Amino acid sequence: MSERDAGTGGGRLVVVGNGMVGQRFVEALRARDHDRRWRVTVLAEERRPAYDRVRLSAFFDGVSAEELNLHTPDDGVELRLGEPALAVDRARRVVRTAAGEHPYDALVLATGSSAFVPPVDGTDLPGVFVYRTLDDLTAIRAHAAGRRTGAVIGGGLLGLEAANALRLLGLATSVVEFAPRLMPVQVDEAGGAMLRRYVDDLGVTSYLGVATSALRPGPDGTVGALELADGRTVEADLVVVAAGIRPRDELARAAGLPLGPRGGVLVDASCRSADERIWAVGECAAVDGTCHGLVAPGYATAEVVADRLLGGAATFPGADTAAKLKLLGVDVASFGDAHGVTPGCLDVTYTDPATRSYAKLVLSDDATTLLGGVLVGDASAYPTLRASVGGPLPAPPLALLAPAGGPGAGAGALPAGAQVCSCNAVTRADIDAAIAGGAGDVPALKACTRAGTSCGSCVPMLKQLLDAAGVRQSTALCEHFDASRQELFDLVRVRGIRTFSRLIAEHGRGRGCDICKPVVASILASLGSGHVLDGEQASLQDTNDHFLANLQRDGSYSVVPRIPGGEITPEKLIVIGEVARDFQLYTKITGGQRIDLFGARVEQLPQIWRRLVDAGFESGHAYGKALRTVKSCVGETWCRYGVQDSVGLAVALELRYRGLRAPHKLKSAVSGCARECAEARSKDFGIIATETGWNLYLGGNGGFRPRHADLFATDLSTEDLVTLIDRFLMYYIRTADRLQRTAAWIEAMDGGLDHLRSVIVDDSLGLCAELDAAMTRHVASYSDEWRDVLEDPERLRRFTSFVNAPEVPDPSITFAVERGQPVPARGAPSGSAADRRPRPVALGLPEVRR
Repeated sequence: MSERDAGTGGGRLVVVGNGMVGQRFVEALRARDHDRRWRVTVLAEERRPAYDRVRLSAFFDGVSAEELNLHTPDDGVELRLGEPALAVDRARRVVRTAAGEHPYDALVLATGSSAFVPPVDGTDLPGVFVYRTLDDLTAIRAHAAGRRTGAVIGGGLLGLEAANALRLLGLATSVVEFAPRLMPVQVDEAGGAMLRRYVDDLGVTSYLGVATSALRPGPDGTVGALELADGRTVEADLVVVAAGIRPRDELARAAGLPLGPRGGVLVDASCRSADERIWAVGECAAVDGTCHGLVAPGYATAEVVADRLLGGAATFPGADTAAKLKLLGVDVASFGDAHGVTPGCLDVTYTDPATRSYAKLVLSDDATTLLGGVLVGDASAYPTLRASVGGPLPAPPLALLAPAGGPGAGAGALPAGAQVCSCNAVTRADIDAAIAGGAGDVPALKACTRAGTSCGSCVPMLKQLLDAAGVRQSTALCEHFDASRQELFDLVRVRGIRTFSRLIAEHGRGRGCDICKPVVASILASLGSGHVLDGEQASLQDTNDHFLANLQRDGSYSVVPRIPGGEITPEKLIVIGEVARDFQLYTKITGGQRIDLFGARVEQLPQIWRRLVDAGFESGHAYGKALRTVKSCVGETWCRYGVQDSVGLAVALELRYRGLRAPHKLKSAVSGCARECAEARSKDFGIIATETGWNLYLGGNGGFRPRHADLFATDLSTEDLVTLIDRFLMYYIRTADRLQRTAAWIEAMDGGLDHLRSVIVDDSLGLCAELDAAMTRHVASYSDEWRDVLEDPERLRRFTSFVNAPEVPDPSITFAVERGQPVPARGAPSGSAADRRPRPVALGLPEVRR
């Protein structure tokens, strides 16, 4: 055996580290080692097996450690948790731990990296954390209880993830970044400026181009503030340091192995160190002198070493540093030569201030080859663009950058060699081969190729490639249910299922996700399965439904009482005014002829509801996927042009359909004449009076893609009108897809409006009697959700800002006064740039944010 063949013939293999890359290496080796040449021992520093660090922040969204787990037990692998390696004896070929020695014929170092903590005073104070492990996050959450402010040192990828975590914990959050923009490694100056606009609007204060000089304790001895190099002070009861990482190379250093210029175990393109028995993978590996801190290059090194240990000749293919993330709710992506450092390269940029989207493509000097790019706000084109790096553009630049990708920007234009999944080095040719082999949906492609199983950013591309291949894709709601929403609705309705747990046990798999849980919650509510906050239904609800109110950007809630048809008595108006005054709420008349009360804290909601309910109000369901309003003009009662009682009909319809849960929100309006003052044709169902009855319009909506409703029936009697609306709504609730507005539902329907007419007028499917009965049950079973909460002590217990301190209000919710009303405080410290912006008070004009 030659010197370079040493350590590849099989025997005892020790893997130091059980992070994502270490786990991936073991899986790759075991999948290839059919003859079981290697006996594997894994030494893990943590006391829990490998978990998904890419999704680490999901822990603060309620994802459990078990759901993040990546480890699958394997009889051929001895996993020793909580047993870190202490030293490597290269001469004797053993790894020493506190529990003993582990001999090896080959050793793979997968020790990862550690957080870099800047050498400033105070980083050892209680309340200062790094953001690397589940134990770190557990400690952060525990310390945050009862705290008011938090700060993150570092405005890169991890820093913004940490900032979002602090927001979710209820802390007023600041980010301090030494570079002049956020995410300086991934985005350019213009992209960073667009990203900062999003971050500012979320209430996170950014301090850019300045270093942290010291951390100072508060009165209780824990961290209390950051001192910046320019003299400013940032209050912080909790600090997260996310200022970068450093490779964990201490074992290799002590063993005398050569290191890279900036640390890390120096390895060649085969990921082998200077010792022929020792290899390195992941963040601790300095491949040809360079360490890579992303999971995709780490996985590539794992695959290389697995191949080499079984006699292969794989080499490191180079680092794909492309990344697509959702940071603080904002889509951000970068790929290839994002900063345009290639000599002679050209930039093509697209900026849309209205939608807050920024995109840049970096092209070769002849404008034919895509070199890289940056996307902020709208990253829908990322899969196609990233897969095209190094090759010809799949479409003209503007078609790629404009909203929706434009014509010709689809996956079908990609060459066979284009890399679709960089995490797992899967090309379009691999995907096409899997499709040809029978993979007919995204889960099958994942199983065949591993594409989409890591960061998931290429999943939209997988769907496009299936479409391009002419494969009809599954209508499954999500990975936990093979059924569509419509099929689930019928299962629940026909079989009398009343809980999510029974539905997923009998007709699904796993524990559910943020797609299927709200859908099932809506279905159960539509079928009258009890109050939305009862039992396990409470855990299924969307954010707003959790507290029967609309969550606002500052963490407060808005309260919208129902005002049917926009008609209200002076006495009720006075009550709303008194409630707003007593609870110091901002008031705004809406376009739906209601009054919004903004700025309520969670614990105030029941008190506000009590005042309103006692005065005869009820929930307006502004928080739910349900009927919102039936707007009206004054009609024939007052208007000299009116031909029917539009107000009376609007009130009757709103009271009939109140509380009706649906796949998406529902809006309506009634106009008393053809002048259309109520704007009925912009609603899901709109009614316009005629001399002899009512015209019914269906499938309109405002919003991002406004659409006029289409005329469905003319000169209807009130009774016939109500019957058709009943059937329309119930058929929509039965058959629409998740989050599908009525306009999109009708457009997607085979036969469109004609088919709908045949179903609810001609009864072509024999459903009309069922639809009529379903609406009758809804009307008979309606109960006001606010009143139901007030009458149930168990439900009332939910309405606290802090579980461990139910009487304490959320201190992070603060207000300023503008135009005589309370508004969310902007949170900018005194003397900041925000305070120095000119305010055009003389003209009374609002300030333009830039």
